[in-house]
Amino acid sequence: MITQDAAPGADFEDHRPRMFAVAYRMLGSAAEAEDTVQDAWLRWSSADRGDVEHPGAWLAKVVTRLCLTRLTSARARREEYVGPWLPEPVLTGGGVLGPLESAEQRDSVSMALLLLLEQLTPVERAVYVLREAFAYGHREIAGLLDLTEANCRQLYRRAAGRVAAARAAGPRPRFQPDPAQWQSLVEAFLTAAHDGDLARLEGMLTADVQYVADGGGIVGAARRPILGPDKVARFLVGALRKYAAGLPVSFAEVNGEPALIVGGTVLQVEIEDGLVRGLRSVVNPEKLEFLQRQLSHS
Repeated sequence: MITQDAAPGADFEDHRPRMFAVAYRMLGSAAEAEDTVQDAWLRWSSADRGDVEHPGAWLAKVVTRLCLTRLTSARARREEYVGPWLPEPVLTGGGVLGPLESAEQRDSVSMALLLLLEQLTPVERAVYVLREAFAYGHREIAGLLDLTEANCRQLYRRAAGRVAAARAAGPRPRFQPDPAQWQSLVEAFLTAAHDGDLARLEGMLTADVQYVADGGGIVGAARRPILGPDKVARFLVGALRKYAAGLPVSFAEVNGEPALIVGGTVLQVEIEDGLVRGLRSVVNPEKLEFLQRQLSHS
């Protein structure tokens, strides 16, 4: 039995997973998503719930508007960020970001898409995320953002067009291996890198391969993307010897895609037609705190 005092908390907890899932897609940061949900709780706990007809809709509006405020200030912070900025990685095998059963659902939390969403204005991002990831109707989105339905449709068309154009301008994968194939390819790739076999390693990289690392200026990491098979191969061999020798390596689902956990840091490896096309490494310890908590509970 839920007491009268406990009921408001129970209502909030019922919607907490969805609020976190919305906030993470909006912000690309698990830490900020958690803070946003906590801010929503403060507003919920002080609200006159006699005026709240639908708690889910009320909380969705609060979280969305809190995210818009955070996104506005985040732009200035990211301009001062040291080195490349990548989203905070999240282990998604346990459903913390909601169901990821379809390719579209997995794409909604992928590093690649979250990076593309950084190019949108805050309100464009809100409309796009609510429509694409959560299937909100334009009328519902208009109510959440206090906009007209026509304006929301226009914002969505503009956001979707910008995302599609950015994808079209970049390399498009023609072959997406299943997790078992991906793991086999990555294991062969790691063996070549650990052996220092530069010729073999270069042969496993596409001509336009790039390596991007996010250290945030806190730990040692490349502060600019490394481009081309020769430079990437040499960098990886040196980095593995210097930083990763003896560290445990495991496989996990991160942001809807297979990834490597290397000593508590994250390395995503993009495969195209059996070759490595891109590598993203998150080594900034501040961005790994949420994932580390997930690992400790797994």
